Order: sequence, then structure tokens, then C-alpha cells
Amino acid sequence: MIRLNRILYATDFSDISLCALPYAKSFAREYKAELHCIYVVDEAYQSWIAMSGEGLPIGPIVQEVLDTAEQQMKAFRSKHLSDIDTPVVTKIASGRPFMEIIRYAREANVDLIVLATHGRSAIRQALIGGTAEKVVRKAPCPVLTIRHPEHEFVMP
Repeated sequence: MIRLNRILYATDFSDISLCALPYAKSFAREYKAELHCIYVVDEAYQSWIAMSGEGLPIGPIVQEVLDTAEQQMKAFRSKHLSDIDTPVVTKIASGRPFMEIIRYAREANVDLIVLATHGRSAIRQALIGGTAEKVVRKAPCPVLTIRHPEHEFVMP
């Protein structure tokens, strides 16, 4: 029998990522599992330029971005996770999203990762890479990816 004790839902707070949330909550309810919710501040947000031999950040400092993410997670939890009767754990991380999702899944001994996929074209996927695709390939546990319902399946 499959036993799910900890389920990890990865979000970027977008409407697309919300498509995966009902699945994560449903599995958490069905298995009476802890629901872990992670948001990763992408380290690529910070651009650097060289000026007088020193790099200067363009945009807010990392701590400001993390503080904003914490506030967003509190609002997200209140709005979207208050109706679940199983334990909820939230996490803000900083780094490359796929790496931090996988790292957290290992550290928290997660049994299932649930996340949305943007459903990009094969060419764009090859050029940019995708968080969901990388998580699927490298995760220490099964991964359920949910595609946004607005995307139609088109036979290649």
C-alpha cells in the first residue's frame, strides 16, 4: 500500500501554480499527510553590473526579497491553506528553484512533490529549461506535475 506522510507543494504564487494546489490538498486530506509548501526566491533575480571593478546589484537586496516572500507566503497560507485540517509547513528558500525543491524534499523526507508546469514548447523548454522537468528528473520521490487547464493538448 502507498503511504504518503509528507507532501510537498511548490509554488511561485502564480495562477498557474495554483492549478496544482487542489491536488496537493486532496492527497494531504486523503492520506492525512503533512502538507509542505515551498516558495523559492530565484537567485537569478539579481543582476550584476561591473562598475569601477566592483559589481553592484540592480534591484532590491536579497534580504528585502526574502522578507517580501515571507509576507507573500503568510498571505498565501491564510488564503489558500487555512481550510486543510492536516499540518501545514511553509518554507521560503533562495537559490535555483529546482535545486531548492529537491533539497527540501530530501531534508524533509517528502513522499510526493506536486507542482504545476507551464507547458512551454519543446524548443523553448530546451533553451530555457524548466523547473518542473528538472524536478521530475532529479527528485528523490515521485512527482505529480499538473498542466494549466488553459493549455490544450496538441498532437505533435
